[in-house]
Amino acid sequence: IVQQALAHSPCAGSAFVFGNRARNRIKVLLWDGAGVWLCQRRLHEGRFTWPSAGERCFTSTQAQWEWLIAGVNWQRLSALPPAHLRP
Repeated sequence: IVQQALAHSPCAGSAFVFGNRARNRIKVLLWDGAGVWLCQRRLHEGRFTWPSAGERCFTSTQAQWEWLIAGVNWQRLSALPPAHLRP
């Protein structure tokens, strides 16, 4: 999928994130130099904020990545890191 549909090399050091239609699960594909990691995260409540349907690829900052995996709208929030959201 990464090479054919996205035209990127899976060994280039990027993480590739795929979401399901319900947007409550993401899978991360990552090459670490020795092999491929496949990780999954599921939200029990809410949905992951995802780019518009027309965007097949996007680049995120470390902070945006942390917001994304925390299930927070990373496109709008930037003031507090996700750790500050926990009770």
